[in-house]
Amino acid sequence: MTGRRRWSTEEILDTAAKLLRTSDAASFSVRKLAAALGTDSSSLYRHFRNKTELLRAVADRILQAAMDGHRPEGDWKQRITALGLRLREAFGEQPQLAAVWGRYGSGGTGSRLVMEELLEALRTSGLPDQEIPARYHRVVILLAALVSSEAGVSTITPEEYEQGMEQFRVAVLGADPERFPALAHFARDVRPLGADRRAAFEEILAAQLADIEARIP
Repeated sequence: MTGRRRWSTEEILDTAAKLLRTSDAASFSVRKLAAALGTDSSSLYRHFRNKTELLRAVADRILQAAMDGHRPEGDWKQRITALGLRLREAFGEQPQLAAVWGRYGSGGTGSRLVMEELLEALRTSGLPDQEIPARYHRVVILLAALVSSEAGVSTITPEEYEQGMEQFRVAVLGADPERFPALAHFARDVRPLGADRRAAFEEILAAQLADIEARIP
């Protein structure tokens, strides 16, 4: 009688990533992962102590992929912008994992690579060392929020998108001007969340970097 196959850590993470492409972190479970691998949950706990540790490891692989081959170029603002766009692209291919990163964080190699590049870019900006950790924290929270938000929008189906657009048009163009005077005034210029998201991403990040620049002695 042969025993169950022993799965490697990489194989487990590959399968977990596939499951997370079609489900969110809340509905993901070690039991479902074990079923997909044809094994029992106890065998997976030899690799990861709990679900959170597993999710962090999956997210870290995305960060590692984003940083693979990355070569810093330009000034500090260009470096941070390039980093943000690399994360945006990496998680855009696996949008459900963006929420995992934003919610659970990561402490692996991928996370350290992102932290190192962001901190090093801020060091070259001219900010005093004592201000860099706080500025780092704000930038990384902003990036996680933007990437997670955008990735969440990308998971909806075309039918859901059209339904949402119709509801948006009704809510905006049909607003009672007496009750919603500002909304009625700007109705024809207000755009839905899905419009020009890359441009919005870059503009919001640029505003944060401009605020940092203004504080450089």
